[in-house]
This record gives sequence, C-alpha cells and structure tokens, in this order.
Amino acid sequence: MKIAIIGSNGQLGSDLVRELTLGGFEVVPLTHVDISIEDLSSAREILLNIKPDAILNTAAFHVVPKCEDDPLKAFQINSLGALNFSKISDELNAISLYYSTDYVFDGEKKSPYLESDRPNPLNIYASTKLNGEYYTLNYSKNGIVIRVSGIYGKVPCRAKGGNFITTMIKAAKEKPEVIVVGDEILTPTPTIEIARKTIEILKKNSFGLFHLTCEGQCSWYEFARVIFNTLNLNTPLKSCSVKDMPMLVKRPIYSVLENRIAKQLGISEMPYWKDALVKFLNENYL
Repeated sequence: MKIAIIGSNGQLGSDLVRELTLGGFEVVPLTHVDISIEDLSSAREILLNIKPDAILNTAAFHVVPKCEDDPLKAFQINSLGALNFSKISDELNAISLYYSTDYVFDGEKKSPYLESDRPNPLNIYASTKLNGEYYTLNYSKNGIVIRVSGIYGKVPCRAKGGNFITTMIKAAKEKPEVIVVGDEILTPTPTIEIARKTIEILKKNSFGLFHLTCEGQCSWYEFARVIFNTLNLNTPLKSCSVKDMPMLVKRPIYSVLENRIAKQLGISEMPYWKDALVKFLNENYL
C-alpha cells in the first residue's frame, strides 16, 4: 500500500512516516515545499503522478490567534486543502484521511464528546477544521476524519516552534514562576500513539469519523505538573483560572473526546494520558 503523507516534517507527520515505514508501507513524504495543498491543479498533478492508495493530510494552519487575523489563509489550508485532497482521492479511488481537532466542540457538554455529538466551533481555526471534516466525508467516498487533542511529539511543531512540553521547559528556565490554567480540560496525546492507531484504522478498511486520544482527562495545569515533576523542574508552578488570563480567542473549556467508534471497531485501546506522557518524557528528555 502506497501512502502519501502531507505535512511529513511536522509533529504528527514525522511519526506517521516512521511508523508506516516500519509497518511495511510504501511512504511518500510531502512537505509544504513539495506540494501546495490549496492549489488543486498543482496538487492533482503531483498526486496523480505518485498514485497513492491513501492520502494522509496532517497539514494545518493551527496557530489559533493567527487564524483570527487571517481567516482566508485558514480556510485555504484547513478547508480548501481537505476539499482538494478529497477530490483527488476519488479520481485515484484512494483513501482521503484528514486530521482534525477537539476544538470543533464548544465545551458546554462537560463529559467526553462522542463522534455523534453536534460540533459548535468557537473560533476561525475550529470552524475551518470542521469545514475540512465535512469536505473529507462528503467529497470522498473513502473519507476518514480523525479528531485529536493536545498532541505532542519528538519533532517540534513547525508553525508554533515547539509544543506544550517544550514551552513549559523553556518557561521553567526563563521565568521566576510559571502560571498555567487549571480549569481548561483536555486529553494530552502523543503523536506516536496516533500514528500507530492510524495504521490499525487503515487496515480495518473502515471509513468515517473517529476520535483518537489517550484515555482520561486533565487540566493544562495537571499536564504541566507531570512535566515539571518528571523532569525535576524546580521553578514554582501555579494554577490560575481561564478568567484570570487574557483571552484573545474563544476556546472550549472542556474538549475531552471519547474513542467510541475506534473501540467498537476493535482498535487497541489508547494508553492513559499520564502514563503516555511520563513514558514520552523518560524516552526523550531523561
């Protein structure tokens, strides 16, 4: 099976390249230098030449405040890119797989969101990602959407210059104290686990919408606390409320996802968030 990975040098893309290659797949890595996802004719020419059996789209404009400043760019990358790959995948009779976000929900539910729950995005980033979901599922007969949450990996996020772990390490070195919100709830998930479960989903030959995060939930403060404790960071770490922080963009206070469909399909269970985080920190920072 030949798989084209869009955004192959990013956090998730790099782990997908590694795991799929180890799994015996023929992988064609493509970065923003190789392919312009918002240009249908250019992307079509490149992919029709490659003839992949699946197109995995990890590319995204996901710096949330910048999406508010440039909604057109957010739409072109997060929405139009997904539409283009779905159209191309249908020409190739290939799978079109799109990675989306927990931010498509408004956080009002206060219990883990199921795939069947109604999205209600609060910002431009989330809205354009939801558009990308719809385009993937409605323009490709072999469409797959995988929603993820709080991802972190070995390769820093290119657009953000890092991830939450690297941000906390940097802050601990440079600031007299670190303050993190304690009432915004999510499920941190390593990209390596998403990559491994993606392989299982592809092998099931099942299409549609999936949630794919670690088990359990925590606040950003609890996420940070485990990082500080595991890496022996001695800088004082304090919790605050979202209400105490300047909120430039509306975000969901609660965005925990339940992996219901994956479990129903017999996909192996994701690890508990804290266990996965401690393992990742031990393997990469100690």
